[in-house]
Amino acid sequence: MANKQFDVIVIGGGPGGYIAAIRAAQLGFNTACIDEWKNKAGGPAPGGTCTNVGCIPSKALLQSSEHFEHAGKHFADHGIGMSGLSIDVAKMLGRKDTVVKQNNDGILYLFKKNKVSFFHGRGSFAGAGEQGYEIKVSGASEETLVGKHVIVATGSTPRALPGTPFDEELVLSNDGALRIPTVPKKLVLVGSGVIGLEMGSVWRRLGSEVTVLEALPTFLGAVDQQIAKEAKKAFDKQGLKIELGVKVGEIKPEGNGLSVAWTDAKGGQQTTLCDKMIVSIGRQPNTVGLSAETVGLKLNDRGAIEVDGECRTNLPNVWAVGDVVRGPMLAHKAEEEGVAVAERIAGQHGHVNFNTIPWVIYTSPEIAWVGRTEEQLKDDGVQYKAGTFPFMANGRARALGDTTGMVKFLADAKTDEILGVHIVGPMASELISEAVVAMEFKASSEDIARICHAHPSLSEATKEAALAVDKRTLNF
Repeated sequence: MANKQFDVIVIGGGPGGYIAAIRAAQLGFNTACIDEWKNKAGGPAPGGTCTNVGCIPSKALLQSSEHFEHAGKHFADHGIGMSGLSIDVAKMLGRKDTVVKQNNDGILYLFKKNKVSFFHGRGSFAGAGEQGYEIKVSGASEETLVGKHVIVATGSTPRALPGTPFDEELVLSNDGALRIPTVPKKLVLVGSGVIGLEMGSVWRRLGSEVTVLEALPTFLGAVDQQIAKEAKKAFDKQGLKIELGVKVGEIKPEGNGLSVAWTDAKGGQQTTLCDKMIVSIGRQPNTVGLSAETVGLKLNDRGAIEVDGECRTNLPNVWAVGDVVRGPMLAHKAEEEGVAVAERIAGQHGHVNFNTIPWVIYTSPEIAWVGRTEEQLKDDGVQYKAGTFPFMANGRARALGDTTGMVKFLADAKTDEILGVHIVGPMASELISEAVVAMEFKASSEDIARICHAHPSLSEATKEAALAVDKRTLNF
């Protein structure tokens, strides 16, 4: 039987892959997408780590745990009485699974709507010929596709502690952290990675005693340190025990849990017993099984696919996007690269501005930022002005009963162009988009300061922080 021929074949159906496939199809290309994720029934579950064991399920659990905490600690402030409060973890996990399936099904629908041919299985390079690249699909049935262009979007996998592999029962990656069947009494979080902090927040709200063991001497080193310190203060108040400058030692079974030996920042020997341990020390590009060597696709020493600024690999008509290449491992960065590559294949000028990619940590308080931090500006010798505004002075935040945190603006000292915006506080994930738009169009802090913002709204804190750059806040 003749191999199936396509203009574009996308390997991987996560945010970068499925978006690239849809955009390519919209541009008139005969497009295929290969993805191996399976649901509990063994059926297709496109969406990658983000949809299945990352962004989406973690937000579902964060929402459930937030409702639980509000009911137990804050409803009384509103005159709402509660008695007999309990948590049904199985039902909570079931709701999370439903949300995931809705997203899986949504992607399959979008493939059908946009006439993308979907293949359920693992995609790998099998060779190259006159018609294009041969891609083997290993799944329920074996078949080979041929594509003129190939976009690799195979994502990333969690990095394990040396000598302590994930068993997803006691030693958990993001996958296992999302399906703990009962609330652990004691939980250790190794590393302060985003998904780990979010899951630590979930189980802390539900009653776990959470200890964070971070090797670095500073908390959230990539975050503007004024914002990071404000966040840590809030986490400390909530009961998260955060230890910095830690070296993790022997990890061994103890009863039904684990014994974790570690050295503190002062050199003291410590041991913590826990029921579960979540390891959140980063992720690594997922190129295992891709058979890159078959066609000579170049990888770097981290296993990432080497690409140029336009996501081109060393092979003609082979592209790569998302976590499997350089840059931040963020779903929305992968999506933008996927769109840009599809448009470049079509001869258009696809573009991604890496300087205006937002970052979000969905803890409570939320943390979000775009652009450079104050530390980076100092290191680069850039002259800047800074302005901050606390949520405690914002009327909507008071009405919500959530006044933790602030908005911080950094602007060029001469031109007033916005160089970075950093937020810790309620709905930071939504507020940051205004800053992204402003920076994309090279707005000044004065531009934001002169725009009318609805009252009362959390967004007024953004306006006030912009005003604070020139020391003229109106409400603080």
